[in-house]
Amino acid sequence: MKIILANRYLYPDESATSRMTSSLAFALARKGFDVHGLTSRQFHNDRVRHLPARQMTNGITIHRLATSGFGRDRLWGRALDYLTFHLCAVLWVLWHARPGDICVACTDPPLLSVSLALPLRLKRARMVNWLHDLFPEVALELSVVKRGRAGRAALALRDWSLRRAVCNVAPIAQMARFLERRGIPAERLAVVHHWSDGAAIRPIPRQANPLRRDWKLEDTFVVGYSGNFGRAHEFDTILGAAARLKNRDDIRFLFIGGGHKRAAIEAEIRAQGLDNVILKPLQPRELLAETLGLADVHLVSLLPPLEPFVIPSKVYGILAAGRPTLFVGDLEGEIGLILQQHRCGHAVAIGDSETLARHILDLRDSPQRLSEMATSARRLFDTDYTEDRGSREWIELLSRLLTSAAGDVASRKASAAIPAAERSPP
Repeated sequence: MKIILANRYLYPDESATSRMTSSLAFALARKGFDVHGLTSRQFHNDRVRHLPARQMTNGITIHRLATSGFGRDRLWGRALDYLTFHLCAVLWVLWHARPGDICVACTDPPLLSVSLALPLRLKRARMVNWLHDLFPEVALELSVVKRGRAGRAALALRDWSLRRAVCNVAPIAQMARFLERRGIPAERLAVVHHWSDGAAIRPIPRQANPLRRDWKLEDTFVVGYSGNFGRAHEFDTILGAAARLKNRDDIRFLFIGGGHKRAAIEAEIRAQGLDNVILKPLQPRELLAETLGLADVHLVSLLPPLEPFVIPSKVYGILAAGRPTLFVGDLEGEIGLILQQHRCGHAVAIGDSETLARHILDLRDSPQRLSEMATSARRLFDTDYTEDRGSREWIELLSRLLTSAAGDVASRKASAAIPAAERSPP
């Protein structure tokens, strides 16, 4: 029996879901499991490069499907990429899955659990859903999908597929509670927090970070945003704080990354004359510790309606880097409550640029408080969000399911070995 992890991107791609899914795959392989990755041949941010159809790496076998590769720039192209992945994944499962196998279906592409539920059942394999994000709720809240018959049908199909799974793993308790209210049985729900690589990402003292020198930020208090400039995030509040602080020569805002909203952010920076905002492209993974350690304090944002459905994975890397977080979003949401409870940051409501600017000034002028928050951030990471802890919880979960599956397979074989006359009642 094998474990199949299905996600549109896997190693060596560096997108957030790829890093998380690949991390779990490698951890399972190190423990001796037979691990197979089911993915595409593309990189999430590069339509030109393609990966081989089959590859063995770090103990896992990666099967890359020949999907379309229109990329992320247009919704119609992304939709076709999703559709071809769904179709190819169904065919692969029908051809390769075996009784007792466990398929961990992720949420890129959305609603993959719907496509795989029946093929896996037909092959007597089991499905576990790893809900990195919750679809179609995200698409509905962002108006990518209209509310109406199509939206209701997508919700009904998604819920049906979750009820058919042996387990649905959410990254936060709020998401699990939401699904339970939608009728997903509690015994088929589990919470395993996302994680980051605490060995690769460690706190780096300001004076020891080479990027401070290379980017000419040695004597500057850096307010950082690192990651995706996506539809789920809010930037007006952040830019409003930058506008309030643009006359402070000792404070700079550093944005690293790309995404749907980057062009609009660049236009707004030019329109407001925000010379205190520095934009950099997404940096190589080998520089992740330096880029996260460069900022004295990090910014994270999430539109409040998305709070139960999305968890910004950048939070775990920030905690690993030992840096405080200023969160712009729902004050009572998962991130806001964690930051306040563990004293490693502050939460600010959408639109409250004044309070955000005040927190930045307070941390700039209070090195002791900044240091205490930084220490608390890494302590929280070491307690709750290490790769070892997350992979251990997954391994325990999958081990139980594999043991149960092995028992079922053995029982069916034993039953099949008994002559029909002996199985039937007299």
